[in-house]
Formats: sequence, structure tokens, C-alpha cells
Amino acid sequence: MSNKKIPSILGGAMIIAGGTIGAGMLANPTSTAGVWFVGSIIVLIYTWFCMTTSGLMLLEANLHYPSGAGFDTVVKDLLGRGWNIINGLSVAFVLYILTYAYITSGGGLTESFINQSLSDGNLQVIDRTFASLLFCIVLAIVVWFSTKAVDRFSTVLIVGMVISFFLSTANLVLEVRSEVLFDTITQGETQYLPYVLTTLPVCLVSFGFHQNIPSLVKYYDRNGSQIVKVVFIGTFIALIIYTLWQLAIQGNLPRSEFAPVIAKNGDVATLLEALSAYIKTEYIGIILRFFAYMAIASSFLGVTLGLFDYIADLFKFDDSLTGRTKTALITFCPPLILSLLFPYGFVSAIQYAGLAATIWAVIVPVLLVRASRKKFAKSDYRVYGGKLMLYFISLFGILNIIAQLAGEFGLLPQFLG
Repeated sequence: MSNKKIPSILGGAMIIAGGTIGAGMLANPTSTAGVWFVGSIIVLIYTWFCMTTSGLMLLEANLHYPSGAGFDTVVKDLLGRGWNIINGLSVAFVLYILTYAYITSGGGLTESFINQSLSDGNLQVIDRTFASLLFCIVLAIVVWFSTKAVDRFSTVLIVGMVISFFLSTANLVLEVRSEVLFDTITQGETQYLPYVLTTLPVCLVSFGFHQNIPSLVKYYDRNGSQIVKVVFIGTFIALIIYTLWQLAIQGNLPRSEFAPVIAKNGDVATLLEALSAYIKTEYIGIILRFFAYMAIASSFLGVTLGLFDYIADLFKFDDSLTGRTKTALITFCPPLILSLLFPYGFVSAIQYAGLAATIWAVIVPVLLVRASRKKFAKSDYRVYGGKLMLYFISLFGILNIIAQLAGEFGLLPQFLG
């Protein structure tokens, strides 16, 4: 262990929280409407625990290798070439697709904000292409500069997210009605359990931070105890915000009134329109746009930092100015070009991201821990739970794979409101 100063726990936690809390959280209340509030909180806590644990399994395996070693190095050494190809394709697919989606969404919001701010509403100051370029380049520079820069920028974004989140939800939380929250006034569907599997893949994606583990090992100079705290704090922040958002929405909009929102795939405007029948929502939409923008930006930083370090490890680029520039070009150019050419193509591709994420964020970590414990007699850090925990997390992964495949073939019941 070197004597250089270890970064603060808060900064790393902000990287984890920022990468985890994406704009996708806005869809959680709709996706979990079938199991409703109590069921959704149980599923969220279950998913949080399993995803946090699988992330720590990655940490345990990664700590056996030098700083800078990423998925390619670790998986190839412990699981062999076959698993490394499967895992590599899964990692690249998920992270590139998410980056593609965030550039597209961030570009659209950037265009809207700038045109509204710098014109009278009738003049287009910038177009979508320029806005996407601006959004991507500014944040790409932060990632290219250093992990510390991502730490600082993510902290600013998270603070902004928290402020805008509480401004938008405070009134909703205060207006929560117990009969709505616990669905005692239901007039339609009264079943909850059949929809549990449907909620799992959505919640899994809501706790995706695993791409940042190799980056944190390098950033914290292999200080495992610090990284464990960072992971727990960062993911717990996400869990608290998700829980408050579920409370705010499912405590005001009755379960039987979710039909139009579900029909529009959880569209925020439709959700607010449905809520307006029960509570004033005029200002909430404006604040939520700021929240969504900062959530997209912070998620972009978290996802691309992981992708950046994965690319550097895969192609063995060093940490010099030239090496980081090469890594940045491979990291950002493909999704940026796709976003400019096919701004909505990610919609059809992103539905498969959950299955790929299950492989590299749940299944592979379990396999890595099993292999590393056989190969290395001693370990600086070992995940709690022993062998039983490996089976517990494996079951979580298997349930998610079953849910995603069954959902793809229309074999799961769908709650329609």
C-alpha cells in the first residue's frame, strides 16, 4: 500500500450514487405498479442487497490484481477466454448502449434548455446535433481528465439532484394518503404476487454501478475497506431516493389510475397529468426536468468512467496524455456517432441491456469469487456470507434471466392498471 492520500469516501460514494441514479428511476413507480408500494420496497431492498453484494464480489476478485486491471484482465485470468469473450461483449454492449441513450436524452434536454433560455421561444438557437455534441464533449472532457474530476463533478450533480428531487417531491410526500399507499381503496386488480418477476429486471438496472469497481480500486489505491464503505453509502443513497420517489407517486396516484401511464411506458408528462387530478403538479414538471438532466449527466459520467477504464485495460493503453486520448476516442466516438445518425435506435436495443447486465453484474462476479478463492490462498478482502452467499446471489441472477426471457416471449402477466 502506498502512502499517498486516499480520496474521501464521500467523493467515491457520489460516483456510485451518480452512476446508479439515472433518469430510469422515473419509470420505477410505473414498472412496479403491479406489486404496489409494499411489494416494490421489498423488491428494491432485495435487489439493492444482491447488487451491492455482487459488486463487492467484483471488488474481492479485483483486489488480487494490480491497479488498473479491469474486467478483461481479471475475467481472462480467472475464468478463461470463453467467459472473457461473453463477459466482454456483455460489458461493452450495456455500457455503449447506455452511453448512446444518455447522449441522445442529454442532447435533447440541452437543446430544449438552451433554446428556451436564449430565445423568446420562437427562435431555435441550436439544433439537436449541436446539443448532443455539446453535452457529450463537455462531460467526456471530465472523464478524460481524471477519476478525481468525475468525483468532483458528480458531487456537484448529486447535490443538485437531491435539491431538485426534494423540491419536486416534498409536497407529494406531505400529501401521501395511506389508503392509496396501501391500496385499500382499489377498484380494479387485487393481485400483487403474480407481477413480482416483472419488476426484477427494472430494479436490477436501477442498481447498476459495477463498471466503476476497477476504477475505484485504482482511485483508492487498492484500499478495500474504503471502497466497501463507498459502495454501501453510494448504493444506499440510491435506495433512499428510490424509496422516497415510490412513496411520493404511489402514495398519491391510486393503483387503478395507472393505466394511461403504463400505456405511455411511464412517460413523465403522462404521469404528472394523471397526478394532477389528485394534487397540484404545475411546478413539479419544471423541477423534474432539472432533476432528469442532472441524473442523466451524472449517470453518463458513472457509466463512461467504467467504460473508459474497461477500454484502457482491454487495449492496454497507458495513463499518459496520448493513452488517455486514445481511450477517450474509442469510448465516446461510437455512441456519439450512433446518437447523431440514429437518435432513437437505442430504444429497440436497450431492452436487451438488462439481460447482458445480469451476466456481467451478477453471474460473472459469483464465478470470479469462486475462482479467485481457489487460486489465491490469502485475500485482503472477502465478501460476507461464505458459500451460501454465492448461491443466494446466483439465484437472484437466475430469477432475473428467467424474468427477462419470459417477458420477451410474453409469458409473464402484465399489470395494465
